[in-house]
Amino acid sequence: MNALDIGEVARRSGLPASTLRFYESKGLIASVGRQGLRRLFDADVVERLALIALGRAAGFSLDAIARMFAPDGQPRIDRQLLRDKAQELDRTIRRLGAMRDGLRHAAACRAPSHMECPSFRRILRAAEAGAIGGRAATT
Repeated sequence: MNALDIGEVARRSGLPASTLRFYESKGLIASVGRQGLRRLFDADVVERLALIALGRAAGFSLDAIARMFAPDGQPRIDRQLLRDKAQELDRTIRRLGAMRDGLRHAAACRAPSHMECPSFRRILRAAEAGAIGGRAATT
């Protein structure tokens, strides 16, 4: 068996051992034994950790990532879930782009006060309505 101890997995993955232990407690990875007090993992755990990192970077929760693996540990990714996440990211990109543009405008605006700037007032109204900042609109 080509097993790696937790220190080697931490070194190869760039994750602290505490994260590896947490992932194991969540069922995302599994040790295959121990060498003294040190957990041992199959060498393929590094690839699995890369998949977990990719899922985290895309904004998936650890619970959602755990469901992306079959009981045998092989990836089992719902393509509709990926499409839904891509659409969510598109909405976030649009919202952040509008925020970026608003900040740039506010920084360059020649109005005596931002509160006198029509463009800034539109951004402020959008924020009040929940269109910027992720707040739910209230009535």
